[in-house]
Amino acid sequence: MALAGGALERRAREEGFRVHAIPASSVRWDGSSLLRKLMRDHCYEIVHAHDPHGLTLAWLAKAHRRAVLIAQRRVANPLSRGPFARTRYRAARRIFAVSKFISDSVIASGIAANQVEVVYEGVKLPDRTTLSQRESARERWKFGAADILLGCVGYLLPEKGQEALIRALPAILKDFPPCVLVLAGDGPTRPALEKLAHSLNVQRSVMFMGFIERIENLYHALDLFLFPSLAEPLGTSMLAAMSYGLPVVGVASGGVPEFVSSGKNGLLVPGPDPEAFATCVKRLLHNREEAHSFGEAARATIEQKFTDDCMVEATIEKYQSLLTKS
Repeated sequence: MALAGGALERRAREEGFRVHAIPASSVRWDGSSLLRKLMRDHCYEIVHAHDPHGLTLAWLAKAHRRAVLIAQRRVANPLSRGPFARTRYRAARRIFAVSKFISDSVIASGIAANQVEVVYEGVKLPDRTTLSQRESARERWKFGAADILLGCVGYLLPEKGQEALIRALPAILKDFPPCVLVLAGDGPTRPALEKLAHSLNVQRSVMFMGFIERIENLYHALDLFLFPSLAEPLGTSMLAAMSYGLPVVGVASGGVPEFVSSGKNGLLVPGPDPEAFATCVKRLLHNREEAHSFGEAARATIEQKFTDDCMVEATIEKYQSLLTKS
């Protein structure tokens, strides 16, 4: 089931899946009625709700009485205290959290620990970036061969920490003038970030890319990836950067320490601190062999545990386990 006219419906149909579309005008009641009918007409063994709205529909349709109900949890916000908010989560046989950080937040909200399991989200493991791909990606945005590209991908919000990267630039540029901070994504803090770059006189070394549809082209072009976000549930853009073999520097909070081991496959700093980010960036640029080693180790980490195939296999394994127990 998917929202009518949404991206999920479109992509699922393109992949050949049968989709039951829910009208956007009355999602809750039409959706629960449709699911209740589907549960009567078909012997579905599992209902997997991927967001709170989907879980509400499943709960209203009493899907948990006929099948194994699974709720997905991707955010660390405490579970809502509104009427029936926790009831619908307790109705689920399992809650799949995308990181231990999220799992802990669900348990702290009052859900039993034996009801929550971690299933890490995964990213597609790309082919290694070739020299021609790198050159083509840089030409696309008119970057020079000598430019050192420091990338960050994410919505522009205060909690995403891009301000720290701009404030780190003067110290970085003092040692490495060819550096360019590439910010991919858009959001409400963009005007303030642009103003900050001008006030620090680094506006020529910051590129605001806005939304990029084919983000893989940017990963091919980068030299380092920076992730200043605080309390990120998992950090998919950082996982993607690691899959491309990029050396990464991130904040040791949220789900990030679950896949970045500082000094082994990247570097972590305690918080979105400009001085700390500048120190780490300069360390990696001064020691390119270490940076390359971190990049190789980062890609190996993704390959071993955080690919989309790993995610699918782990999900199927847990499905089978739950069905066996039931």
